[in-house]
Amino acid sequence: MIPTAAAEPSPGRLENPLLRYLLATRPAFLSITLAGCLMGYATAWHAGIPPDLPAAGLTLLLALLAHAGVNVLNDYYDHLNGTDAHNTDRLYPYTGGSRFIQNGVLTPRQTLAFGLLLFVAVIAGGLWLSGHAGPGLYWIGLAGLATGWAYSAPPLKLNSRGLGEVCVMTGFLLVVAGADYVQRGAFAPLPWLAGLPYALLTTNILYINQFPDRRADLAAGKRHWVARLEPRRAALGYAVILVLACVWLVLSVSAGWLSAWALIGLLGMLPAAYAAVALRVHAARPDRLRPAIRGSIAAAHLHALLLTAVLLAPAMAHWLAD
Repeated sequence: MIPTAAAEPSPGRLENPLLRYLLATRPAFLSITLAGCLMGYATAWHAGIPPDLPAAGLTLLLALLAHAGVNVLNDYYDHLNGTDAHNTDRLYPYTGGSRFIQNGVLTPRQTLAFGLLLFVAVIAGGLWLSGHAGPGLYWIGLAGLATGWAYSAPPLKLNSRGLGEVCVMTGFLLVVAGADYVQRGAFAPLPWLAGLPYALLTTNILYINQFPDRRADLAAGKRHWVARLEPRRAALGYAVILVLACVWLVLSVSAGWLSAWALIGLLGMLPAAYAAVALRVHAARPDRLRPAIRGSIAAAHLHALLLTAVLLAPAMAHWLAD
């Protein structure tokens, strides 16, 4: 899903408490987690594992709740450090946070409590699902929640220390691995190998979104790489991450880890190639980056869906033959 420009939230427009808390999770951006789960199911079913659809549904729910919790807590901690309050260059709804605290829709305390509640729900559901799928899921879930927390929460604040991209790549790769593990009941190399380009493309969503937020992040002491480097030089980082995703996919096919059909996934990266060029041109003019941000979001989704289809094709042929 590619969110479109929308009016910022206000208390008058969000009087319904259920709608208010739902939108505080930034639900339009959760579809990238759905794409990762689908890829994880596909890597397991590609290996001949019989589908466990109830477990797949619970996996997806917990992954979405975890992503939502990270979004909400990131809003809280960006309120504490002042980033979102001073961000006048934001491209809503893509950058600058949800604006729920800044616009008075939720208080900081309500935001923190909601984020923690989402994490508690994920922990409770994850412990139950670990009993069903196997103890390895416990470690995948723990690593995912810890990475999401450490991304913005003190004292680690990893994004402020130039490690935000590593956090995002790790978190979304764990989504693929976790979805596969629940179906398979064991660790396997394929979800890690097949999921890495998707995780890198998702990392580039974060990377390009930091350009409109650059001035506010610098003022708040967030020293990620887009803040540390001059904008045009920082734009090269996006291209490097995209090239790594392309090269890894080609190497995976060359090594026999994926079939040649997986190269179809390169088509999904074309919107990111456009975004890389646009970012290079407009790095110092973040107000012109909205189409490039949309291209980045589209690429991560499209690549994941194409590779999922490639992985599922043999399994579907087998099911139809039976």
